[in-house]
Amino acid sequence: MKILRSLALTGLALALLTGPARAQTDPLALEIIDEFDRMMRGESSAGLMRMEIDTENWSRALEMRIWSLGTEHSLVRVETPAREAGTATLMVDNEVWNYLPNVDRTIKVPPSMMLGSWMGSHFTNDDLVKESRLIEDYDIVISHNGPREGVDVWEFTLTPKPDAPVIWGRIEQQIRKRDRMPIWARYYDEDGSLVRTMNFSDFRVLGGRTLPARMVMEPTEGEERTVVIYLELEFDVGLEEDFFSLRNLRARR
Repeated sequence: MKILRSLALTGLALALLTGPARAQTDPLALEIIDEFDRMMRGESSAGLMRMEIDTENWSRALEMRIWSLGTEHSLVRVETPAREAGTATLMVDNEVWNYLPNVDRTIKVPPSMMLGSWMGSHFTNDDLVKESRLIEDYDIVISHNGPREGVDVWEFTLTPKPDAPVIWGRIEQQIRKRDRMPIWARYYDEDGSLVRTMNFSDFRVLGGRTLPARMVMEPTEGEERTVVIYLELEFDVGLEEDFFSLRNLRARR
């Protein structure tokens, strides 16, 4: 799914960023990242996930039902805790809406708020829209091919294509060769400073596929983090586009 796709996810990159020519996507890099992206999503998906958020001032945990269709449609609805049940987010194409059941109000997220926190986590509204489109918005090259700490891996550097509507100066990803599972993803700003890191773990079978069931997003500054844990996940569940509607956003199921 998209939420989190997080799907998920270097010395050469510096040379490319400072050199006169733009890096062109490596076909193998494209194949590997696209393969994992498709594996995480399928044609459609449905599941249950837990999100644990720790900040300097408070902690909270949510369980949410999630649905997705391709890269353009997703719906997330809070089930617990009871005081937040029914709170939901709908994404269609590049647009995002939130539903607040306590005031019975649907709010379309304006462009100025796309970098705001999603559900109080360390993910943003923009992540819901952009993270599933890495192969469209970035050129991807292999920056390392070989062992790291005794494990054979690929490391990829993703740099924005000209005029791509993205916020990251570059993204780096490490993927394990033996099963093509992601290990980490690092996000850098336009000045080359590391902003946040996503770590993947707990690789197990979900919906008939081996996937990372646990993802931890940690900002570089502070002692905060958001943990996403997939509890259930099914693929190719026969959803149609009309499922992802404002009416369904408000529905309590």
